[in-house]
Amino acid sequence: MGRFLGFIHNHCFITLFLTSLSPLSLAQYEHWPYLPGYPEPPPQVYQPPQRPANVPKIQLRLAGQKRKHNEGRVEVFYSGEWGTVCDDDFSIHAAHVVCRELGYVEAVSWLPSSKYGKGEGKIWMDNVHCNGKEPTLAACTSNGWGVTDCKHTEDVGVVCSEKRIPGFKFDNSLLNQIENMNIQVEDIRIRPILATYRKRVPVTEGYVEVKDEGAWKQICDKHWTMKNSRVVCGMFGFPSERKYNTNVYKMFASRRKQHYWAYSMDCSGNEAHISGCKLGNHLNVDAEKNATCDNGMPAVVSCVPGRAFAPSSHSGFRKAFRQEQPLVRLKGGANTGEGRVEVLKNGEWGTVCDDNWNLVSASVVCRELGFGSAKEAITGARLGQGMGPIHLNEIDCTGFEKSVTDCKFNMESQGCNHEEDAAVRCNIPAMGFQNQLRLSGGRNPYEGRVEVLAERNGTLRWGTVCSENWSTVEAMVVCRQLGLGFASHAFQETWYWHGDISADNVVMSGVKCSGTEMSLTHCRHDGAHVSCPRGGGRFGAGVSCSETAPDLVLNAELVEQTAYLEDRPMFMLQCALEENCLASSAANTSITSGYRRLLRFSSQIHNNGQSDFRPKNGRHAWVWHDCHRHYHSMEVFTHYDLLNLNGTKVAEGHKASFCLEDTECEADVQKQYECANFGEQGITVGCWDVYRHDIDCQWIDITDVPPGDYLFQVVINPNYEVAESDYSNNVMKCRSRYDGQRIWMYNCHIGGSFSEESEQKFDHFSGLTNNRVSTR
Repeated sequence: MGRFLGFIHNHCFITLFLTSLSPLSLAQYEHWPYLPGYPEPPPQVYQPPQRPANVPKIQLRLAGQKRKHNEGRVEVFYSGEWGTVCDDDFSIHAAHVVCRELGYVEAVSWLPSSKYGKGEGKIWMDNVHCNGKEPTLAACTSNGWGVTDCKHTEDVGVVCSEKRIPGFKFDNSLLNQIENMNIQVEDIRIRPILATYRKRVPVTEGYVEVKDEGAWKQICDKHWTMKNSRVVCGMFGFPSERKYNTNVYKMFASRRKQHYWAYSMDCSGNEAHISGCKLGNHLNVDAEKNATCDNGMPAVVSCVPGRAFAPSSHSGFRKAFRQEQPLVRLKGGANTGEGRVEVLKNGEWGTVCDDNWNLVSASVVCRELGFGSAKEAITGARLGQGMGPIHLNEIDCTGFEKSVTDCKFNMESQGCNHEEDAAVRCNIPAMGFQNQLRLSGGRNPYEGRVEVLAERNGTLRWGTVCSENWSTVEAMVVCRQLGLGFASHAFQETWYWHGDISADNVVMSGVKCSGTEMSLTHCRHDGAHVSCPRGGGRFGAGVSCSETAPDLVLNAELVEQTAYLEDRPMFMLQCALEENCLASSAANTSITSGYRRLLRFSSQIHNNGQSDFRPKNGRHAWVWHDCHRHYHSMEVFTHYDLLNLNGTKVAEGHKASFCLEDTECEADVQKQYECANFGEQGITVGCWDVYRHDIDCQWIDITDVPPGDYLFQVVINPNYEVAESDYSNNVMKCRSRYDGQRIWMYNCHIGGSFSEESEQKFDHFSGLTNNRVSTR
């Protein structure tokens, strides 16, 4: 809000500008804040477009294999039966008409060739021509009702915007003729009634209310079922529902006059959204034409939050929790409750092929992980490609399974590859975290100085965050909390962003995050005892966010295949010695007669993410390396280490700097980056950078290492200098055996690719215990 105050003198202009827009385009400006002292406009009264007298009444619905609730195959109810629409001559204008008739602000796109599955019955419309302003699809021109040369393989589908038309009124004129009418309301909410739930975040219990004709109305509980409750709870981010104390609500309802919705709801329980439920019985109407609920009361839901969102006695909710060996996980997602679906089978994590992937199956995954139903079932590896096996294909769930592994599926995944990895975006509870933080002074909403709402002397006020030790990990938490995706950069100086002057004081310092927190306040910090020698203002912490991020993964198999030992004469290692690629004892090795024993291997680093991996530093900060005869854009890009089975370093290892380029790419991807001639550096999505085993410094110096069993470890981007969608797969480990003359590498794998139990057996230790080289 603070950023907007500068525009107060332009308020008249803004008002004139907005009032000149059509009601539909006005919807996109609804997120603009209203200025202090100016009343918010009254709710808009929806004026349904007038249907010409010669145009028949129809009803529409979106059906088929959906991946979002606001999309599907277009089905038309005409002359007593449901039928489909052919895709011939269909256009975005026709899609707009369909979506607006269903109460959505507009269409996003349309899809031909029965993308949502083949319909049944008549094909009512063919060669549909609309200009986009028609009040109903029936007013568009076509070949005539039922006149078509199409088959159901040409059934058209549409994707509508999620935003509903304000004040939308449901047309009930054909209600008595239609058995399976879907629910169409403007909005739905859970309104807390009892004092204990009004103060609680998230809201888990209260009246179910729907917004109809611009007004909130209760639902009569006479035909309400637990299946309905399950669907409503799922929409608000809760995995399940529970019973509640009806007596308290009866007493409360008897004191107030209710405004009831005219219908009841009839859900099967596996719907991801109420728009998939059927419209139930019509209520009786009293003399004043208000719906009545004879001997009943407003329907109430009581939802069970997942463990991550459950209130606790200490802090209102649990900040972190460890689940007992889950069978499913989400990887590579920017926000809580979204990511690529990975399943544990035989101790190894693998992905799910997107064939037949839909909202029902995706909702089983979401509920299993403690979220609500699925908001979107995502296909085509849109949240990044996974690694390892593809465990499940053609998943077919009923929606009531406890785990996605209980669903029917095809274990054969021929024809599937990681370009078809399924992902999900789940409904999560409204925790209000995004209201406790803001970005100020940036050129766009995705960047700016971080300002936190903190309590000082009993009042809430905005202030800055101390930028000391502020890094990409903390920036990731900020971007997630605001729903802005991944962090692209973390800034320790923000003098070029003029934030709100009243928020210059530092209110938060010593912030240290693990990267998985949902809110910056969940990270370790100094609390009320703020300590920031540099102060806030120009040194306040800042971030820039991005909807996508790269994801680097090392090819573990290639390391295993290419590893070997070389005894290299010291006179051939002078360049490497200058660049600190050898153990410190190399300084005492004779240049003429001495040699060093090197463990050499190739590195092939893939970018499996959604955006290119670019170095943090600009060209002005790149360093020339004589050994490689090119500039290195990242001074510490990888760590190479040899550890004993207790986790102690036995070789000094090596912090390798890299020049980043596209050595090879997948067939349909073009190379963009190359090191030669001071070229642009980076790794394109779908490409990989290869540092061959015969390049200087592509080794660990093991001259001083005794024979034995060891762990070989490579860590990419170890200092988190560049943001990635998943850091857990940046570590690669191998078991190795050295007999003094030969070395064997085996069981090489990427971090997080096996179950915790398998990893513990592999490691025999929990992590690097100290950073010193052990002596013989």
